[in-house]
Amino acid sequence: MLEAIQHLDRQLLLAINHAHNPVLDAVMVFASNRLVWFPAYAVLIGWLIYHFRRRAVLLLPLVVTAVALADSITSRLFKPFFARPRPCHDVRVFPYLHLPDGCGGQFGFLSSHAANSIALAVFLALALPASRFRTLKLLVFGWAILLSYSRMYLGAHYPTDVLGGAAIGALLGWGAAMLFSRWGNPLGR
Repeated sequence: MLEAIQHLDRQLLLAINHAHNPVLDAVMVFASNRLVWFPAYAVLIGWLIYHFRRRAVLLLPLVVTAVALADSITSRLFKPFFARPRPCHDVRVFPYLHLPDGCGGQFGFLSSHAANSIALAVFLALALPASRFRTLKLLVFGWAILLSYSRMYLGAHYPTDVLGGAAIGALLGWGAAMLFSRWGNPLGR
């Protein structure tokens, strides 16, 4: 059963990776680049501080904690524990990959990019008022999906790496949003 799942994982990765062209290469490398999304997250945090002022005192620590935990759990616990090679380090897959951005670290299970971006998206979707900020929520979810997809497109992660990272991120984003709601959501619904 496990071998069948791994085979499907490899086949799906190769299908995604082989659907490449120079424009998509540039978009996916751009999306995966930390020098792009760190400043984007900084702008988002600045916007939240500006827009919510004192009410951001509770919002920001929770969202930062959710994202930091997503990153730590995936990078410091799962990757070393499972020691699953990234596709670009897997001798069965590497020769067939198109790698426009080179290869990342040795291990890939779970995807930190997916975990971090989904934690942020889920937290904001649940914590911000339902009747407002639809555009922001759609943008953040769109970004999380693009970032997660880019990891497979670039050959850095298998689909199960991304799905597992997204699940961890969603759980942490949800948990932080529930704490925000429990401690008295100052933003209202």
